[in-house]
Amino acid sequence: MFDLAHPLALLLLPLPLVMRLLPRAAIGGALEVPPTIAAAARPATAHRRLPLLAALCWAALVLALAGPERLVPTRDTSATGRDIILALDMSGSMLTEDFSLDGQQISRLDAVKRVAKGFVLARGGDRIGLVLFADRAYVAAPPTFDLTAVGRAIDEASIGITGRSTAIADGLGLALKRLSSDAAQTRIIVLLSDGRDTSNRVDATQVAALAVKHGVRVHTIALGPEDLETRPAARDAVDTASLRAIADRAGGRAWRVRQMSDLAAMSEELDRLEPNPGSRPPVIVPQPLWIWPAMLAFGAAAVLGIRGAE
Repeated sequence: MFDLAHPLALLLLPLPLVMRLLPRAAIGGALEVPPTIAAAARPATAHRRLPLLAALCWAALVLALAGPERLVPTRDTSATGRDIILALDMSGSMLTEDFSLDGQQISRLDAVKRVAKGFVLARGGDRIGLVLFADRAYVAAPPTFDLTAVGRAIDEASIGITGRSTAIADGLGLALKRLSSDAAQTRIIVLLSDGRDTSNRVDATQVAALAVKHGVRVHTIALGPEDLETRPAARDAVDTASLRAIADRAGGRAWRVRQMSDLAAMSEELDRLEPNPGSRPPVIVPQPLWIWPAMLAFGAAAVLGIRGAE
């Protein structure tokens, strides 16, 4: 699509014709030359071409003033006023290969990395951060608009950097600490774990209650085929009841994920709960094109100057 930024400038196009129709004032003492002699004094080709060049120069100049532009639909990446921190469990059980993707068994960590990275890269306009936790928690990426950097941090996340246990309360607390001082209108924590809280220092539900006071919403994801409610003796059973209690206390949603399809469905539902900026209508961005008629006008004026000097 094409448009003009200042279409009223086109009203200047007939101005030279109007000027020619206006009566001219008589100039005293001027030498009048018969038309036949004046025509013979100038080459016939120049006589025909100069007015055409002058008309082209004027038309191109007026078109440049009108501001031609190309309207380009562009993805809306304006800030949404929403900060999201992903708190990912990096305990040793995340290496368990009980997820299937394209006919191959992959670890819980690889499955989470694929979905989490896709979720992050689609959130243009949100500030995204990443907290990793095991024995201890640390900030792998502070909240930022640089989603590529966050995606890289997810790719580089590995088991064992901060131990192999599951300090859920520490991971949630550190994510809350980073968000509590933010001025964002909406602040969200997405907490993912495949085990039970082994820190025994702070109750994670108390951290969730503190999140409510700071206006932070917490969604939780319980990852793994076994859970303490149905298989309390299972070694890698996830504490779904605690994660559900955290989400309920902090005004969020709890998901139970047993396989890859559950993980993908969870990501889609999370997008519906926290609308994806990528689903907003595209923004029409004008791409100025005035430089081209301006260059044409400059070229025509240069030729007129050269011909006029001959």
